[in-house]
Amino acid sequence: MVAATTRQEERRSVGPVSLQVFAGGQGERLLVLHDHEYLNKWEPYEERLAAQFAVLAPSHPGHGSSDLPREFDTVDDFAYLYLDLLRELGPAPVHLIGFGVGGWIAAEVAVRCTHQIKRLVLVDAVGIKVGDRTTRDIVDTFVIGAKEMLDLAWHNPEAGAQQMQLAGLGNYSEDELVTILRGRQTTALFAWKPFLHNPKLRSWLHRIDVPTLVLWGESDKIVTPEYGRAYAESIPGARFQTIAAAGHYPYLEQPEAFTAAVTTFLQEGETAAAPRANER
Repeated sequence: MVAATTRQEERRSVGPVSLQVFAGGQGERLLVLHDHEYLNKWEPYEERLAAQFAVLAPSHPGHGSSDLPREFDTVDDFAYLYLDLLRELGPAPVHLIGFGVGGWIAAEVAVRCTHQIKRLVLVDAVGIKVGDRTTRDIVDTFVIGAKEMLDLAWHNPEAGAQQMQLAGLGNYSEDELVTILRGRQTTALFAWKPFLHNPKLRSWLHRIDVPTLVLWGESDKIVTPEYGRAYAESIPGARFQTIAAAGHYPYLEQPEAFTAAVTTFLQEGETAAAPRANER
C-alpha cells in the first residue's frame, strides 16, 4: 500500500498562460507532461510517484482548465512554455517525464536546453519519424473507434474499457466529456500535419545530454517498441526498457511496475547501471 498523498490543485501563470497544475508529495521535483487522451485528475501512478517525489502535473494549454492562447499552434509553443516553467521553478534541476504527446513535448524541451533537467523519461512517446515517407509510424487515433483504440493501445482491452478516458466509453458528465474533447481538439490543432511528429526532431535528439530512460509497453500497437528503440538509439547514452503486459499506457495498465521502473531510474547515481535483460 502507498500512503495517501495530499494533492493540491493550483493556478500557475507562466508568461501570458494560466495553467491548471496538480501537485503532491515531497522530495526532488518531478514534472509530469501528460498525453492527449486526458481527464484532469490525480491518477494512481501519480499517487505512487508522489510517495518519493514532489510531483507537478500541469494540464497542457488547451487541456483541463488551462488557457490556450490564440497564438499557440505548434509544438514549439508548448516546448518554450515548459522551458519558461522550468526556469520559474528555480535553479535546482527537475526530473522531467512525458507520456505520448507529452513525451514529444518533453523531447522538444530537452533538445533546446537541459540546464534545468536532471533526468528525462520518455514513455511511449510520439514526435519522431522512423520509417520512410510511405510508412505509417503512428496509428491515427483520431479516426479509429473506441473498440479498435482499446485493442491497439492496451494489452488487456477489457481493463482498458474500465480505465480509459475516451469519448464513447463510460458515463461521463458533460464537464468531463468537454475536457476530453477539448484536449483532442487542441492536439489536432498543433499536431495534425504532419501527424504527431516533427520531421526534424530525430536529427536533434543528439543534443540531449542528461540521463534518459525511454520506457515502453511491450504490447503497444499505437507506437511499437521498435519505434521506441529508434527513439532511444537517437539519444546519446539513453536506456530503453519495456514493461510486460502493458500497451501504450503502461502507467495506467501496470502502475506498480511503471512507478518501480521510473523510481529506480530517477534515484540512481550519476552513472547509469548496465542495461538489464529487457533493456537495450
